[in-house]
Amino acid sequence: MLNLSPVIEQTEDRLLTPEQAFLTDNSIDILRFAAVAISAGVAVALVTLVDIRGGGARAPGAHMAVREDGLYCGFVSGGCVEAAAAYEAVQAISAGKDRTVVYGKGSPWFDIVLPCGGSITLSIHNVRSAVPLLAVLAALDRRRPAGLRYHPQSQSLQSILPEREPGWNGEFFDTSYRPCARVVIYGRSIEAEMTARLAQAAGYEVQIGDGVSLSSPSIDSDTAVILLYHDLHRELPVLQAALSATPFYIGALGSRRTHLERAQRLKELGWQERDIARIKAPIGIFPKARDAHSLALSVLADVAAARLSGMDKGKAC
Repeated sequence: MLNLSPVIEQTEDRLLTPEQAFLTDNSIDILRFAAVAISAGVAVALVTLVDIRGGGARAPGAHMAVREDGLYCGFVSGGCVEAAAAYEAVQAISAGKDRTVVYGKGSPWFDIVLPCGGSITLSIHNVRSAVPLLAVLAALDRRRPAGLRYHPQSQSLQSILPEREPGWNGEFFDTSYRPCARVVIYGRSIEAEMTARLAQAAGYEVQIGDGVSLSSPSIDSDTAVILLYHDLHRELPVLQAALSATPFYIGALGSRRTHLERAQRLKELGWQERDIARIKAPIGIFPKARDAHSLALSVLADVAAARLSGMDKGKAC
Protein backbone atom coordinates (compact mmCIF):
# COMPACT_ATOMS: atom_id res chain seq x y z
CA MET A 1 0.00 0.00 0.00
CA LEU A 2 1.27 3.46 -0.89
CA ASN A 3 1.85 5.48 2.29
CA LEU A 4 0.86 9.10 1.67
CA SER A 5 2.11 11.49 4.36
CA PRO A 6 -0.68 13.54 5.97
CA VAL A 7 1.86 16.24 6.83
CA ILE A 8 2.39 17.88 3.46
CA GLU A 9 -0.02 18.65 0.68
CA GLN A 10 1.38 19.72 -2.69
CA THR A 11 -0.34 21.61 -5.45
CA GLU A 12 0.81 21.85 -9.04
CA ASP A 13 3.06 24.79 -8.18
CA ARG A 14 4.62 22.69 -5.41
CA LEU A 15 3.49 24.96 -2.56
CA LEU A 16 3.56 23.22 0.81
CA THR A 17 0.89 23.37 3.45
CA PRO A 18 2.78 23.53 6.78
CA GLU A 19 1.56 21.34 9.59
CA GLN A 20 2.32 21.34 13.29
CA ALA A 21 4.50 18.43 14.44
CA PHE A 22 3.46 18.73 18.10
CA LEU A 23 2.30 21.35 20.58
CA THR A 24 5.03 23.04 22.62
CA ASP A 25 6.26 26.48 23.57
CA ASN A 26 9.31 25.08 25.36
CA SER A 27 12.53 26.41 23.83
CA ILE A 28 14.41 23.19 24.64
CA ASP A 29 11.90 21.11 22.67
CA ILE A 30 11.97 23.57 19.77
CA LEU A 31 15.77 23.76 19.52
CA ARG A 32 16.06 19.97 19.81
CA PHE A 33 13.49 19.52 17.02
CA ALA A 34 15.61 21.78 14.81
CA ALA A 35 18.92 20.16 15.75
CA VAL A 36 17.63 16.64 15.08
CA ALA A 37 16.33 17.67 11.67
CA ILE A 38 19.59 19.36 10.64
CA SER A 39 21.62 16.41 11.83
CA ALA A 40 19.43 14.20 9.60
CA GLY A 41 20.13 16.41 6.59
CA VAL A 42 16.78 18.22 6.64
CA ALA A 43 16.93 22.01 6.17
CA VAL A 44 15.43 24.07 9.01
CA ALA A 45 14.55 27.71 9.65
CA LEU A 46 14.40 29.21 13.13
CA VAL A 47 11.66 31.80 13.48
CA THR A 48 12.21 34.26 16.34
CA LEU A 49 9.94 36.95 17.74
CA VAL A 50 12.19 40.04 17.72
CA ASP A 51 9.80 42.95 18.21
CA ILE A 52 6.36 43.62 19.70
CA ARG A 53 4.32 46.77 19.27
CA GLY A 54 1.23 46.90 21.41
CA GLY A 55 0.28 43.69 23.18
CA GLY A 56 1.77 40.30 22.50
CA ALA A 57 0.93 36.74 23.52
CA ARG A 58 4.61 35.69 23.66
CA ALA A 59 7.77 37.32 24.97
CA PRO A 60 10.61 38.51 22.71
CA GLY A 61 12.83 35.55 21.89
CA ALA A 62 9.95 33.10 21.44
CA HIS A 63 10.72 30.55 18.71
CA MET A 64 9.31 28.32 16.05
CA ALA A 65 11.39 25.72 14.19
CA VAL A 66 10.24 24.92 10.66
CA ARG A 67 11.54 22.09 8.47
CA GLU A 68 11.82 22.34 4.69
CA ASP A 69 8.91 19.90 4.34
CA GLY A 70 6.63 22.26 6.32
CA LEU A 71 6.59 20.37 9.59
CA TYR A 72 6.99 22.82 12.50
CA CYS A 73 6.70 23.35 16.23
CA GLY A 74 6.67 26.31 18.60
CA PHE A 75 4.69 29.54 18.98
CA VAL A 76 5.42 33.21 18.35
CA SER A 77 1.85 34.38 19.01
CA GLY A 78 -1.29 32.98 20.54
CA GLY A 79 -1.78 30.79 17.48
CA CYS A 80 -2.87 33.52 15.06
CA VAL A 81 0.14 33.59 12.74
CA GLU A 82 2.01 30.32 13.18
CA ALA A 83 0.80 28.64 9.98
CA ALA A 84 1.57 31.77 7.96
CA ALA A 85 4.99 32.13 9.60
CA ALA A 86 5.77 28.49 8.85
CA TYR A 87 4.88 29.06 5.19
CA GLU A 88 7.20 32.08 5.10
CA ALA A 89 9.94 29.97 6.67
CA VAL A 90 9.54 27.26 4.02
CA GLN A 91 9.85 29.95 1.34
CA ALA A 92 12.97 31.35 3.05
CA ILE A 93 14.53 27.88 3.06
CA SER A 94 13.71 27.45 -0.63
CA ALA A 95 15.21 30.85 -1.48
CA GLY A 96 18.26 30.24 0.72
CA LYS A 97 17.95 33.69 2.26
CA ASP A 98 16.82 34.96 5.67
CA ARG A 99 13.85 37.29 5.85
CA THR A 100 11.87 39.51 8.23
CA VAL A 101 8.09 39.41 8.43
CA VAL A 102 5.66 41.74 10.20
CA TYR A 103 2.15 40.66 11.20
CA GLY A 104 -0.61 42.86 12.57
CA LYS A 105 -0.82 46.62 12.40
CA GLY A 106 1.24 47.98 9.51
CA SER A 107 1.71 44.56 7.91
CA PRO A 108 1.03 44.02 4.19
CA TRP A 109 -0.82 40.87 5.22
CA PHE A 110 -4.09 42.67 6.03
CA ASP A 111 -5.99 39.38 6.31
CA ILE A 112 -3.87 38.26 9.29
CA VAL A 113 -5.14 40.25 12.27
CA LEU A 114 -3.76 40.08 15.81
CA PRO A 115 -6.54 40.20 18.45
CA CYS A 116 -4.40 42.52 20.59
CA GLY A 117 -4.43 45.15 17.83
CA GLY A 118 -0.65 45.53 17.78
CA SER A 119 2.04 44.01 15.61
CA ILE A 120 4.88 41.54 15.87
CA THR A 121 8.11 41.26 13.90
CA LEU A 122 9.65 37.87 13.15
CA SER A 123 13.17 37.09 11.99
CA ILE A 124 13.39 33.92 9.90
CA HIS A 125 16.88 32.41 9.84
CA ASN A 126 18.05 29.50 7.73
CA VAL A 127 20.02 27.43 10.21
CA ARG A 128 23.08 26.19 8.37
CA SER A 129 24.65 24.24 11.23
CA ALA A 130 23.34 22.40 14.26
CA VAL A 131 26.47 23.35 16.24
CA PRO A 132 25.10 26.45 18.03
CA LEU A 133 21.83 24.68 18.83
CA LEU A 134 23.65 21.64 20.19
CA ALA A 135 25.88 23.90 22.30
CA VAL A 136 22.81 25.48 23.91
CA LEU A 137 21.18 22.10 24.52
CA ALA A 138 24.39 20.70 26.05
CA ALA A 139 24.66 23.67 28.42
CA LEU A 140 21.04 23.32 29.49
CA ASP A 141 21.52 19.59 30.06
CA ARG A 142 24.33 20.56 32.46
CA ARG A 143 21.92 23.04 34.05
CA ARG A 144 23.91 26.02 32.84
CA PRO A 145 22.44 29.17 31.26
CA ALA A 146 22.92 29.52 27.52
CA GLY A 147 22.16 31.87 24.68
CA LEU A 148 21.99 32.39 20.92
CA ARG A 149 23.05 35.49 19.01
CA TYR A 150 21.56 36.20 15.59
CA HIS A 151 23.23 38.61 13.19
CA PRO A 152 20.79 39.55 10.39
CA GLN A 153 23.43 41.15 8.13
CA SER A 154 25.65 38.09 8.02
CA GLN A 155 22.67 35.73 8.41
CA SER A 156 24.61 33.88 11.11
CA LEU A 157 23.79 32.28 14.45
CA GLN A 158 26.22 31.59 17.31
CA SER A 159 26.00 30.27 20.86
CA ILE A 160 26.88 32.75 23.61
CA LEU A 161 26.89 33.08 27.38
CA PRO A 162 23.82 35.23 28.09
CA GLU A 163 24.51 38.51 29.83
CA ARG A 164 21.20 40.29 29.35
CA GLU A 165 17.50 39.84 28.72
CA PRO A 166 16.40 38.68 25.25
CA GLY A 167 16.37 41.56 22.78
CA TRP A 168 18.37 43.65 20.37
CA ASN A 169 21.96 44.34 21.35
CA GLY A 170 23.06 46.77 18.67
CA GLU A 171 22.94 44.89 15.38
CA PHE A 172 22.53 41.51 17.11
CA PHE A 173 19.45 39.86 18.56
CA ASP A 174 20.29 37.85 21.69
CA THR A 175 18.11 35.12 23.14
CA SER A 176 18.79 33.65 26.57
CA TYR A 177 17.76 30.29 28.02
CA ARG A 178 17.68 28.86 31.52
CA PRO A 179 17.55 25.21 32.54
CA CYS A 180 14.20 23.59 33.13
CA ALA A 181 12.76 24.53 36.51
CA ARG A 182 13.33 21.73 39.02
CA VAL A 183 11.26 21.08 42.11
CA VAL A 184 12.67 19.01 44.95
CA ILE A 185 9.87 17.72 47.14
CA TYR A 186 10.39 16.36 50.65
CA GLY A 187 7.86 14.63 52.85
CA ARG A 188 6.42 11.13 52.80
CA SER A 189 2.79 12.11 52.62
CA ILE A 190 -0.19 12.26 50.29
CA GLU A 191 0.46 16.00 49.92
CA ALA A 192 3.99 15.32 48.66
CA GLU A 193 2.80 12.62 46.27
CA MET A 194 0.06 14.80 44.80
CA THR A 195 2.38 17.79 44.44
CA ALA A 196 4.96 15.65 42.64
CA ARG A 197 2.36 14.29 40.22
CA LEU A 198 1.02 17.75 39.43
CA ALA A 199 4.53 19.18 39.02
CA GLN A 200 5.41 16.46 36.50
CA ALA A 201 2.21 17.16 34.58
CA ALA A 202 3.12 20.86 34.51
CA GLY A 203 6.50 20.09 32.92
CA TYR A 204 8.81 20.60 35.88
CA GLU A 205 11.78 18.36 36.53
CA VAL A 206 10.85 16.59 39.76
CA GLN A 207 13.01 15.03 42.44
CA ILE A 208 11.58 13.29 45.48
CA GLY A 209 13.53 13.51 48.74
CA ASP A 210 14.21 10.47 50.91
CA GLY A 211 13.17 12.21 54.09
CA VAL A 212 16.69 12.21 55.55
CA SER A 213 19.11 14.33 53.55
CA LEU A 214 19.41 16.53 50.51
CA SER A 215 22.21 16.66 47.96
CA SER A 216 23.28 20.30 47.78
CA PRO A 217 24.48 20.06 44.13
CA SER A 218 20.88 19.34 43.14
CA ILE A 219 19.83 22.73 44.49
CA ASP A 220 20.71 25.50 42.05
CA SER A 221 19.16 28.86 41.19
CA ASP A 222 16.60 27.13 38.97
CA THR A 223 15.39 24.86 41.76
CA ALA A 224 12.42 25.15 44.11
CA VAL A 225 12.60 23.29 47.43
CA ILE A 226 9.23 22.17 48.79
CA LEU A 227 9.02 20.77 52.32
CA LEU A 228 5.78 18.96 53.06
CA TYR A 229 6.67 17.34 56.36
CA HIS A 230 4.46 17.16 59.38
CA ASP A 231 7.56 16.95 61.59
CA LEU A 232 9.86 19.93 62.29
CA HIS A 233 12.66 17.70 63.54
CA ARG A 234 12.83 15.73 60.28
CA GLU A 235 12.70 18.80 58.07
CA LEU A 236 15.51 20.77 59.74
CA PRO A 237 18.49 19.07 57.98
CA VAL A 238 16.81 19.53 54.59
CA LEU A 239 15.85 23.10 55.37
CA GLN A 240 19.42 23.98 56.36
CA ALA A 241 20.77 22.46 53.13
CA ALA A 242 18.28 24.56 51.16
CA LEU A 243 19.24 27.74 53.03
CA SER A 244 22.91 27.01 52.30
CA ALA A 245 22.18 26.95 48.56
CA THR A 246 20.51 29.38 46.13
CA PRO A 247 17.08 28.00 45.17
CA PHE A 248 14.61 30.50 43.75
CA TYR A 249 11.96 29.19 46.15
CA ILE A 250 11.85 27.54 49.58
CA GLY A 251 8.46 26.66 50.99
CA ALA A 252 7.48 24.75 54.12
CA LEU A 253 4.21 23.24 55.29
CA GLY A 254 2.67 24.30 58.57
CA SER A 255 0.66 27.00 60.31
CA ARG A 256 1.98 30.40 61.37
CA ARG A 257 2.46 29.02 64.87
CA THR A 258 4.46 26.13 63.43
CA HIS A 259 6.61 28.56 61.47
CA LEU A 260 7.36 30.62 64.58
CA GLU A 261 8.66 27.44 66.22
CA ARG A 262 10.61 26.60 63.05
CA ALA A 263 12.18 30.07 63.00
CA GLN A 264 13.18 29.79 66.66
CA ARG A 265 14.91 26.47 66.09
CA LEU A 266 16.78 27.87 63.09
CA LYS A 267 17.93 30.86 65.15
CA GLU A 268 19.24 28.48 67.79
CA LEU A 269 21.23 26.77 65.01
CA GLY A 270 22.80 30.09 64.03
CA TRP A 271 20.63 31.23 61.12
CA GLN A 272 19.90 34.95 60.76
CA GLU A 273 16.54 36.65 60.24
CA ARG A 274 17.38 37.39 56.57
CA ASP A 275 18.00 33.68 55.99
CA ILE A 276 14.77 32.60 57.65
CA ALA A 277 12.85 35.24 55.68
CA ARG A 278 13.62 33.26 52.50
CA ILE A 279 11.22 30.54 53.65
CA LYS A 280 7.63 30.84 52.43
CA ALA A 281 5.52 29.58 55.29
CA PRO A 282 2.71 28.79 55.39
CA ILE A 283 3.42 27.42 51.91
CA GLY A 284 1.19 28.19 48.92
CA ILE A 285 -0.74 31.13 47.53
CA PHE A 286 -3.98 30.64 49.41
CA PRO A 287 -4.37 29.76 53.09
CA LYS A 288 -6.02 26.79 54.72
CA ALA A 289 -5.74 24.39 51.80
CA ARG A 290 -6.70 21.29 53.76
CA ASP A 291 -6.92 18.62 51.04
CA ALA A 292 -3.97 17.30 49.03
CA HIS A 293 -5.25 18.43 45.62
CA SER A 294 -5.87 22.02 46.70
CA LEU A 295 -2.54 22.17 48.53
CA ALA A 296 -0.66 20.91 45.46
CA LEU A 297 -2.30 23.56 43.27
CA SER A 298 -1.58 26.24 45.86
CA VAL A 299 2.08 25.25 46.20
CA LEU A 300 2.85 24.98 42.48
CA ALA A 301 1.10 28.26 41.73
CA ASP A 302 3.35 29.84 44.36
CA VAL A 303 6.42 28.26 42.73
CA ALA A 304 5.34 29.49 39.28
CA ALA A 305 4.82 33.01 40.62
CA ALA A 306 8.29 33.01 42.18
CA ARG A 307 9.81 31.79 38.92
CA LEU A 308 8.09 34.54 36.92
CA SER A 309 9.20 37.13 39.47
CA GLY A 310 12.76 35.95 38.97
CA MET A 311 12.33 36.34 35.21
CA ASP A 312 11.16 39.93 35.64
CA LYS A 313 14.24 40.65 37.74
CA GLY A 314 16.56 38.94 35.25
CA LYS A 315 17.32 36.07 37.63
CA ALA A 316 15.66 33.24 35.78
CA CYS A 317 13.77 32.40 32.69
